[in-house]
Amino acid sequence: RALVMELHFRYGVRNIIGVKYGLQGLIPRYGHDFLELTPDVVKDIQDLGGSILSSSRGNQDIPEMVDALERMNISLFFVIGGDGTMKAAQLVTEEIARRRLKISVIGIPKTIDNDLVLIQKSFGFDTAISEAVKTIQCAHVEAKGAPMGIGLVKLMGRQSGHIAASAALAQGDANFVLIPEEPFDLEGSNGFLRHLERRLVARKHAVIIVAEGAGQNLFSRKGVVKRDASGNIRLNDIGVFLKEKIEEHFRKKKVEINLKYLDPSYIIRSVPANASDSILCGVLAQYAVHAAMAGKTGMLVGLVNDAYVHLPFLAVASQRKMIDPKGNIWMLVLESTGQPLSMKN
Repeated sequence: RALVMELHFRYGVRNIIGVKYGLQGLIPRYGHDFLELTPDVVKDIQDLGGSILSSSRGNQDIPEMVDALERMNISLFFVIGGDGTMKAAQLVTEEIARRRLKISVIGIPKTIDNDLVLIQKSFGFDTAISEAVKTIQCAHVEAKGAPMGIGLVKLMGRQSGHIAASAALAQGDANFVLIPEEPFDLEGSNGFLRHLERRLVARKHAVIIVAEGAGQNLFSRKGVVKRDASGNIRLNDIGVFLKEKIEEHFRKKKVEINLKYLDPSYIIRSVPANASDSILCGVLAQYAVHAAMAGKTGMLVGLVNDAYVHLPFLAVASQRKMIDPKGNIWMLVLESTGQPLSMKN
């Protein structure tokens, strides 16, 4: 919406096309229609969750995408997404340069995990925290509502635990936060299950937050590593795994527990943006349009140290932003939860 409004009213652009289903939309064989975008089309979409353009996963043929941009006489190409999208945008930029075409490629960072390096925050992250907090509150109520109650919440975060850590700090009800950056053991005198036992004996209930990429070291990987359409390693389901291991552990000890498992991931992804994210999203779009109209290309607009700056695609897509296990954020989480510094034997 913000891109369309800025292009239309500030710069008088009248031909704005939305590419449906991500980069697939530029490949003819998929058969996706383009969507003409006008102020009337986008005027109310800020009240909706998701995206009217939708998205997809998977690598697409770069020359074929540039063929489509050239065939449609596109002069400004805006891409919205995370590190995979920005890597693709860099390849598109390089192909455009090889052909000496006059097409500007500008990125807008959008990843709910907030794991784009150098970027202070991408829109969607604050909304994710707000929604995750509601689930944690429910987990806490359920845990306290039964003898030896346990609330187990799985949140997004494939390779970084920013959502899990921030949600834990925002709510303060979590007793354990498990993230990909901090491996842990299940068994043993310093393992997670032993610390969970101590918590239940002391307080009769516990709340656990686990990021989806946490604890992958607990699974044995035999044979070929499975990957999704975008080339990411398919994660094992740590939420269901933990639920089963916790129940098995206490069953062997003949201790009755009441465990409630909550996975709000798709609910969180689908809600409308909150006010903070709406502001950030709109400002990023405005700056992106200004950059494109100034002839910039091969870059994205990002918030860095409270300033909006231009960053090359390569700088942002080179690595992921992770939580430092010895940094301030993780220390604050440990103090908030009371969990040990390490759960490795």
